Amino acid sequence: MGLRALSLKQEYRSDRDDIISELFVPCLSHCIEYDRCIEYISVKSLTTLALGFENFANNKAKMRIISGHRFRASDLNYLTKLFANHNSDFRFKGSFIRDSKIRMLKELVDNHKLEIKIAIPNSEEIVGSFTETIGIFLDEHDDVVTFSGTSNRTFDAQNRNFESVDVFTSWNDKSRVETKIKDFEKLWENKTKFVEVYDFNFAEKNNLLKYDTQWAIDIT
Repeated sequence: MGLRALSLKQEYRSDRDDIISELFVPCLSHCIEYDRCIEYISVKSLTTLALGFENFANNKAKMRIISGHRFRASDLNYLTKLFANHNSDFRFKGSFIRDSKIRMLKELVDNHKLEIKIAIPNSEEIVGSFTETIGIFLDEHDDVVTFSGTSNRTFDAQNRNFESVDVFTSWNDKSRVETKIKDFEKLWENKTKFVEVYDFNFAEKNNLLKYDTQWAIDIT
């Protein structure tokens, strides 16, 4: 079964819908590619996405994420280790390697099934950080579902935001979906005005990644 067979609504809203079970779970379960723009990445959400669905855990699906450049200290430390020397024989040592979730994430990175790029505003017209929130699901039949409006905390049951999500499908709103795809690809290829997009390793090695002071003391 592909994305087209799902019963999807045009909008999901926290007061009347369970956005996770009604939108994300079915779409993630039936896609082979998932592209995401998001303000920041948490390792908790990343492991939920990558390991909670068989198609990702078995390396059958690919995930590309474009994130802003501010992170919690613990998340940035883990992500730096995940992406360090992934083309070499580098291996984690000590307690880190005993964490099965992180070990599986490392395998996805090594197999190029999980890629992360960092978007940083480069214009005086943009005084804040990268906060675009869009997502794109692609299935094996080339059907596409896109969405916009959801936050970073969608998968965090303890800190979930009140939010609404607009949904578009390639079989009902082809032009809107094509626009979302083009917008993401332009970002991924660093061809979008007002932002520079870097590979995660480049951004980390050049000190472009920052700890967010809001989370400076949160190391859980």
